[in-house]
This record gives sequence, C-alpha cells and structure tokens, in this order.
Amino acid sequence: MVMAMKIEKQSSKLIKPFVQTPPTQSHYKLGFIDELAPAHDTGIVLFFAANSNHNPNFVARLEKSLGKTLTRLYPLAGRYVEETHSVDCKDQGAEFIHAKVNIKLQDFLVSEENVKFTDEFIPSKIGVARQQSDPLLATQVTTFECGGVAIGASATHKIVDASTLCTFVNEWAVTNREENEIEFKGPGFNSSILFPSRGLSSIPFPFINIEMLNKYTKKKLSFSGSAISKMKAKCSNSTRQRSKVQLVSAIIWKTFMGVDLAIHNHQRHSIHIQAVSLRGKMASSIPKTSCGNLCGACTTECTTLERTEELADRLTDSVKKTVTKYSKERHDCEEGQAMVLNLIMSSMDNISESTNVVFTTSWCKFPFYEADFGFGKPTWVAPGIVPVHQMTYMIDDAEGTGVEAYVYLEVKDVPYFEEALEHAIAFGA
Repeated sequence: MVMAMKIEKQSSKLIKPFVQTPPTQSHYKLGFIDELAPAHDTGIVLFFAANSNHNPNFVARLEKSLGKTLTRLYPLAGRYVEETHSVDCKDQGAEFIHAKVNIKLQDFLVSEENVKFTDEFIPSKIGVARQQSDPLLATQVTTFECGGVAIGASATHKIVDASTLCTFVNEWAVTNREENEIEFKGPGFNSSILFPSRGLSSIPFPFINIEMLNKYTKKKLSFSGSAISKMKAKCSNSTRQRSKVQLVSAIIWKTFMGVDLAIHNHQRHSIHIQAVSLRGKMASSIPKTSCGNLCGACTTECTTLERTEELADRLTDSVKKTVTKYSKERHDCEEGQAMVLNLIMSSMDNISESTNVVFTTSWCKFPFYEADFGFGKPTWVAPGIVPVHQMTYMIDDAEGTGVEAYVYLEVKDVPYFEEALEHAIAFGA
C-alpha cells in the first residue's frame, strides 16, 4: 500500500508573523554554536489519527496560528545571510504547504516500509544548497484519505536544534488549540546572547552528496520499554545506572564496530560522538525553552572489541564526565565559553579515514508527543534524517518508555549490520 503512495501538493504560501517584527529586532546575530552548526535542515513529522474535533477549516486555522507563533519566534520567518552570520528578520515568511496523500493513515502506520517514506512528509531540502532567498522554516500539512493528518516541519540547523524544533512545534500546537490569546513564557531565540558570535565557520560535516544517496538507506530499530528493562537486567552486575539512551547507543555502536570488522578484517579505532544539550546543565541558567543551537559534544573512544555492556559503561562514564565539566562552568564567562567551543572542536579533530566514527543524537525526553493541535496527541512521531554515514537519531516511542532509533548506512552494509545487531543485542563478545 505504501509503495503506491502519492503525495500531491495542493498549495504553498509564505506565512508572515501575525504582528510585524519591530525594526529594533530586524537583525538577529548567530551565536558561535550556531556558526559551527552544519548547513542542513532539522526536521520532524507528527502523525495524527482522524478525530471528530477536526474543523473543516483546520488548514486555514493552522496557517493563522503559525503566523501568531512566528510573531514570538520571529527569526524563523527571516532569511539567513551567510556573509554576516546573521538572520535578516524583515518578516519574509515561513513556507506553509498543504498536501494530500492517496492512502489511509492506518495503512501507512502498519507498513514495515513506512520508515522509507517519512521524509516525504517533511519539506526539507536534502543535497540542495540553500539560497539566501529560501525560507528558514518550512511546514507541511498532509491529509490522508481517512481524515488523518501529518504535520511536518523543517528548519535550518543554523538557528534550530532538536530542542528548538520541539519548542516551536509545541508552541504552534498550543496556539492552534487555544481560542484565547496565550502568552509565550519562553526566552525565545537567545543563543546569540548566551554564546556570542565569534565569526566561526561551519564544522565540515561528512555529508553524503546527492549523487550518492541511492547507495544509502535508513533503518528503524524499535526497543520497547520491556525489552530495555530485560537488557538492563542482563548487565545488572554493574554498579552504574545506565539510561535507555546509553544502552541503545551502546548497541548501535557495537553493531557498527561489527560492520567495520567485517569490512576491514580487523578492529579499527572507533569513536562515538553524541550531542549534549546545554540547557539546564551549566552552572549558570540556560532555560529549557531557550532557542537556537545550545548543544555541546561528548566524544567516547574505543580501541578494542568490547562487549555491549562494557560500551554502555564507557558511554555512561563519558557522558557523566562531560556533563560534570559543563556543570562547573558558567556560560557567561570566557572560561565556560572556551570549554564549550573546545569540546565541540575536539570531537571533530579525531575524524579520519582510518577511524570508524559513529554519530548519535538523542531526541528522547523532548515532548514531541505532547503536541496537541486541537485534534489529539500524535500517534507516531518520526525525525527527519540527515544523510550522514553511520548517523543515528533516537526518539521516545509513543509509550515514552521505549526508544526508536533511526540509522543511516550504506545499502551494501545492511547484511553485516543485521548480523552484528543480533550479537550486540545478545550482549555477545
């Protein structure tokens, strides 16, 4: 059923902030973590079952509430200026697409192939250079034959990380749901205040170019809450409290080490790089609803073929050590800012062709499943995937206790990956 899926665009328009952005806010300077962010989009799609609360004019209502949301998060309606590392905030508008798909939501959700098609509900540009006239935010509302709805959003990583994307989605949802005007209590875009510009260049990230896309695929790995509990019990001899994120990260790292061993016939030096949100982690306050790129990096290395539980311990210790470093520094002093910068830069310094590098980013605990636009909470949420070799996105499952991991890898490596995954989950040698 999914293979016959066809999405047809019904309309596309630019939505401007409901209230004009004051001239005093027409120039938003990036913070230095924003400057380092790779030049790709960060995206998400939320699927909602058909609901009797669906207003026949709900698309028009979503347009209006998007305009109100952009009033509060105005840089999303601007345009990025590469030369000055800034956003021109003259209310140029965010893209709003309305589309229809020729299948029922339930048929899509039950298909094992659905993970290959989720990006079609997210209006992002993969492998295409962003022009200065391009919107920084694009949204897509897709209606299914049954009345189900998919709401996708994609924004440039230059000013948006996963937490910011979640803040935007929930703010849009609340605005669309509430009849009365609501007050946005978050600080909004403040990354440039917290970590002022240093005129840095984007980190050269190992993206897959558009000609190579057909050589790659993505897989979804589902770990239920009960499965994670059983895996934790298997390695209960440790005194460490392993989180579900570190446990799943260890399984994926172990799996990619197995793939690397099968390809090269020897165990190469392996590096695991994961993003760490700085919100609530530094000695000085960075509110959870702060917007912009507010992430540091945690790097973990391994030179021997370790068991999954040993990798989980290694990751747990590494994250704890990194977070402790952040907790002792303030963001509003040179020492703290230099530490954040150095940890990000050093995470990329060790990358070479002779090193097996695995990237993970966790969107767990971000309340995407709380986004109620007025027709119930989403039944499924899936992240947009950026084409980076051995990149994994983790997100809570619908129950909130499990993890769904989206892995990007070469098609030719899939048999190696599946075999290595079995050993990793079994906590084999």
